[in-house]
Amino acid sequence: METRRRRVPALAPEERRAALVAATIPLLHEHGVDVSTRQIAQAAGVAEGTIFGVFETKTELVVCSVVKALDPQPTLEALRAIDRGLPLRERLARAAELVHARFAENAQLMAAARKLVIAARDEATVKQMTVNRESLRRALAEVIEPDAERLRRPPEAVATLLLMFCGANTYGPFGDPAHLDGAETVSLMLDGLLTRGAQ
Repeated sequence: METRRRRVPALAPEERRAALVAATIPLLHEHGVDVSTRQIAQAAGVAEGTIFGVFETKTELVVCSVVKALDPQPTLEALRAIDRGLPLRERLARAAELVHARFAENAQLMAAARKLVIAARDEATVKQMTVNRESLRRALAEVIEPDAERLRRPPEAVATLLLMFCGANTYGPFGDPAHLDGAETVSLMLDGLLTRGAQ
């Protein structure tokens, strides 16, 4: 007796969107935002037309995927896990390593993300990216807060400065990364460039 093959149930639209985004993110790291819908469909194991059943355009899919790829939650959780009882330098060095790792992993996407979001004129996405950036700054400020009285600037300002240093460490002011580790980044922030005893 012939056994009839059971039909695999179709995914709900939100599940399909999530699956397509998940398949797109590794391709963005490999090919950048010029990844094709054919490549995405192959990676997701679907027909190319399936993409346009849940996304109006390729740009919409790429923007959603970039935003998901830049989700700061893993970094936020790692920052919150830093022991507040550690000395300030050690806390900041660990925080700098985490932020630099995030920037380095997503360096190819960050500049493209700004261009894509502006081109798409997606106010909700712009707002989400702003919220993500502010969440990262707040999490850094919380790492700094226990030593607020020792610093000339408030924790939020120090957090902003650390983000600037990490950004320069990743991209470099002239396009060349500086390759400073967390401890050296923090030393530059806290001690400057003069040697001890120099006037």
